[in-house]
Amino acid sequence: MARLREVPRSQASGLVLKMYNLLFGDRDPVVERGTATGTPGDWWTVFALVPEVFEHSVRGFSLYQSPDRKLNAQLRELGMTRCGWARQSLFVYSQHCKSCRSANIPEEKIEAIPHWEVATCFEPAERAVLAYTDALVYDGGRVADGVFAELKKHLSDEEILEFTYIISMYEMHAVMSRALKIEFDDVDERMKEVDGPDGPRASLRVN
Repeated sequence: MARLREVPRSQASGLVLKMYNLLFGDRDPVVERGTATGTPGDWWTVFALVPEVFEHSVRGFSLYQSPDRKLNAQLRELGMTRCGWARQSLFVYSQHCKSCRSANIPEEKIEAIPHWEVATCFEPAERAVLAYTDALVYDGGRVADGVFAELKKHLSDEEILEFTYIISMYEMHAVMSRALKIEFDDVDERMKEVDGPDGPRASLRVN
């Protein structure tokens, strides 16, 4: 379960209550979980703890989905899905696989996002944004000149700025989802000591 307290419907107001109504109808999402997309929905109930943070995040969603964006929606979704994979957020990855389909990205490409480097189905512009996404997430923004030069062959400066902002925003959401154990990122820690043949707390004998 989420590591932070959740805000029930009875304590919600303003934009929080508006979004609760939109996503959950008249249900209390803390008591009766579930959204139309199949997620538990506790991103919303945890972020509602600080209404200003909630509102800022919702504005971010509206920004990237706005028809005023110059960035191609398919390139955006490829990057966002790869971001979820790279940052190991099951929530961001799973949700944006679905968003890829809404953007009419072929299933072959969606399935190839985890191994895009060796996939042959991507166009040069798609490969450029995927490589740039890896530089943003894996390398913390250390982008090789060759990657950026290839990116500029396909995207305008305005599109690159939009893409950089959106991917960085979604890396933040991926990190927060994992840290707070919300949505599909409420999973047990995988990194732990594996018992040896002598049982727990065994010592390693070096001869």
